Amino acid sequence: MSERSAAAMSEQAAFQAEVFQNEYLPADSTVVDAVVTVTSSGAGAAATTAPATAQVIMIDCSGSMADPATKLPEAKRATAAAVDALRDGVAFAVVAGRGHAVMVYPATTALVAASASTKANAKNAVARLTASGGTAMGQWLLLANSLFSGSTASVKHGILLTDGRNQHETPEQLAAVLRECDGRFVCDSRGVGEDWSGTELRTIASALLGTADGLADPAELADDFRTMTEAAMGKSYAEISLRLWTPAGSNIRFVKQAFPHVEALTGRRREISARIGDYPLGPWGAESRDYHVSVQVPAGAVGDEILAARVSLVSGDQVLSQGLVRAIWTDDTALSTRINPRVAHYTGQAELADVIQEGLAAREAGDVETATSKLGRAVQLAEETGHTDTAKLLARVVDVVDARTGTVRLKQKVAGVDAELANVRSVKTIRVKST
Repeated sequence: MSERSAAAMSEQAAFQAEVFQNEYLPADSTVVDAVVTVTSSGAGAAATTAPATAQVIMIDCSGSMADPATKLPEAKRATAAAVDALRDGVAFAVVAGRGHAVMVYPATTALVAASASTKANAKNAVARLTASGGTAMGQWLLLANSLFSGSTASVKHGILLTDGRNQHETPEQLAAVLRECDGRFVCDSRGVGEDWSGTELRTIASALLGTADGLADPAELADDFRTMTEAAMGKSYAEISLRLWTPAGSNIRFVKQAFPHVEALTGRRREISARIGDYPLGPWGAESRDYHVSVQVPAGAVGDEILAARVSLVSGDQVLSQGLVRAIWTDDTALSTRINPRVAHYTGQAELADVIQEGLAAREAGDVETATSKLGRAVQLAEETGHTDTAKLLARVVDVVDARTGTVRLKQKVAGVDAELANVRSVKTIRVKST
């Protein structure tokens, strides 16, 4: 069942929220699940003037970028493509990442406004880059954070490119940096070549509300950098939050982004009051995303009906759109056992992401039994959900005997990049087909 809520009665509200759920519960049941589809046209008064934007490009210049010889030149070409995609007036900088971070352009630790001359100067500076040294991504992010802190731009976007693992700082050091950068800017992370870590890229992207991906072929970088930059330039709203109201005695079990990729949001809650919390979603343009909301409510008797949650899209204090999640208790099993297709679909895809990551971690640890079981379940879920791209990636890691039953054998020899691609793309989801 779905309920389409009206957009707020203001030309600023270009958002629409649609709630999908089975609102009928059996007697004494206390869990209500719903998928909220949020769509923005990117139009409206709030979008007539694009918000001020800033971008920092962090390019790996460690010694491994020299092997193969095409890697660093393609990274330079990609950085030039991103610079060319900047609107005039956008504040930007380019950073070289090694065991420490160094300004490439401008020479001073400050952002510079994009113009024909500054773009040309930036590309000239990038062209002179050479590969040497190690990898400490936290240092790159700290410099980006410092650069953004001096900017009044409302949309702050980083691109981080690496070809390796974060070898010259500990996971704890990177985690501390990510906590410091949280809420300061959005960062998309990318791996190139064959030696990067999907887990590290996902960790960075998740903490900073960005995307993560890997590119085995360096020649693909330019198009990807251009696309990421254009997406940042296309944001119409600097910050949107999902606001959840729940009645007394209820609590939020979890909030997840379900599309275009799985992202846990529960821990990001900002308390407005005991019954209202905001979950930051980052900048928005013309796009659509899905969120899975699960609420624990007090048990009800047959015939009882409550509002389990009110879901609002807010920009600051302005409500842009709203949807309602309901609970109705019934003794009609035909009603209460019906599973909403969208809720079932995204529940399966969240499990798919989990078992891929768990299976690959077990494989790396040498636990063949667990790896085979988890990756077999992943193959089965990919088959059930129509996730053909994921199925193709998994087929590089396991020999599929029977996809329907999840019967697989681990491949003896697997290219490292294939396992990392399966890892980093494990969180990507597809939408349920309309019926």
